[in-house]
Amino acid sequence: APSPTTAVPYMSVKCIDVRKNHHKTKWLMPWGPNHCEKLKDFDEAVSRQIEANDIVFAVHVPLPSKEMSPWFQFMLFIMQLDIAFKMDNDLKENAEITLDVSLAYRDDTFDDWEEIARAIEIRKLKCTFGSPKTLESEGRHYDCDFLPFMEIGSVAHKYYLINIRLPVNERKGINVGIGEIKDIRLVGIHQNGGFTKVWFAMKTFLTPSILIIMVWYWRRITLMTRAPVLLEKVIFALGISMTFINIPVEWFSIGFDWTWMLLFGDIRQGIFYAMLLSFWIIFCGEHMMDQNERNRLSGYWKQVGPIAVGSFCLFIFDMCERGVQLKNPFYSIWTTEVGTELAMAFIIVAGICLCLYFLFLCFMVFQVFRNISGKQSSLPAMSKARRLHYEGLIFRFKFLMLITLACAAMTVIFFIVSQVTEGHWKWGDLTIQVNSAFFTGIYGMWNLYVFALMFLYAPSHKNYGEDQSNGDLGVNRGEELQLTTTITHVDGPTEVYKLSRKEAQE
Repeated sequence: APSPTTAVPYMSVKCIDVRKNHHKTKWLMPWGPNHCEKLKDFDEAVSRQIEANDIVFAVHVPLPSKEMSPWFQFMLFIMQLDIAFKMDNDLKENAEITLDVSLAYRDDTFDDWEEIARAIEIRKLKCTFGSPKTLESEGRHYDCDFLPFMEIGSVAHKYYLINIRLPVNERKGINVGIGEIKDIRLVGIHQNGGFTKVWFAMKTFLTPSILIIMVWYWRRITLMTRAPVLLEKVIFALGISMTFINIPVEWFSIGFDWTWMLLFGDIRQGIFYAMLLSFWIIFCGEHMMDQNERNRLSGYWKQVGPIAVGSFCLFIFDMCERGVQLKNPFYSIWTTEVGTELAMAFIIVAGICLCLYFLFLCFMVFQVFRNISGKQSSLPAMSKARRLHYEGLIFRFKFLMLITLACAAMTVIFFIVSQVTEGHWKWGDLTIQVNSAFFTGIYGMWNLYVFALMFLYAPSHKNYGEDQSNGDLGVNRGEELQLTTTITHVDGPTEVYKLSRKEAQE
């Protein structure tokens, strides 16, 4: 697949709008047959006595002779201001810029522009000046951070137009002390159509695969005379959450203008993360053979608690950011001090919960390996067939545990990298290139992992024991073979649990 996203730079065109008070809905085009009257620079505006309030920065998306496509899935815009140093118009500390922004669309070059959103937004300027502020340095540009500008969750139309005004009101202190702005640049980021098609194809192919194994897995469990144990329920719930991610509802975004798809995708991914992390804790806990409190979710409240708190914090953060953007695409939680502190608080709490969870997980893995090592001492006393059988069980558990740890590490790395990639425009110069192999590889790994779990942990109806000639369902000396490690019931105890009891009796 091609790289997941493409970044396209746009330079705004300075348009003159002297009739703005009479035509509130007048849209100014930077080029084309009905293009606006343009300004080369602000020196020309001064010489022609054109006020700052009569200047509109216009950006047409995409570039000339191109079209946008629903396959692009989303549009994210970052703003960069070119601010020149001038002795009599210096940039104040903690300066704020007020933007009167509006967004419109059309699907034909002869249609009228239809408004999507209009807002007045405030952004904090974070700029540094490398040279001493003297007369010789006049005209040099400040080094300013990128500003979050806009995010739309669907690209349902062919052409978009952005008009930006910088209204000046000296009495109210609006756009005063922001330096001499020369130009406004935008960087538009959208998903590549080729990557979208590969992604959709993967989802379409993987959905029936997981559904089929889920039906087979649950059928094997219902054939048992005992009730499903906790680990089996959790694996089934994990399969449901994986199917929830897999179902390719994104196909509808090609035909419908569903701006909420980004938020919906985040919620689906969050449910799967929470389920996956909960499964790993319960998976380890159910293999602690000396632990009495098993097969009950309440026994894991200490470990599952941080997952619930962390997931809730990230959900609230996402609703504050992408939830509000459904109404106002220009909104960003990072633009105000309160919003930034709130967002950082949610992220820090979620990070602390993740660290606590990881410590719990490592401790439980250590305990499980120590327990199993202790049980292996009883293997030499068994008959050859039984010993080989138990050795196979223990080897399979250890192998699956190592794969689980590898998946856990890859998932955490993927989550951190995807957050940094998304946030580097907001937080500074840190840039990480994530290619499509990473996205498709991690996604495929999750599906394979869930598939393998349901395949390996489905209860087996084969009989193992010294005497296998009975042909019955394990009523005599035959034993049901299954990998789950929970309490005894009508169908008898599970294998690893039997192993621990056998040693205790000896």
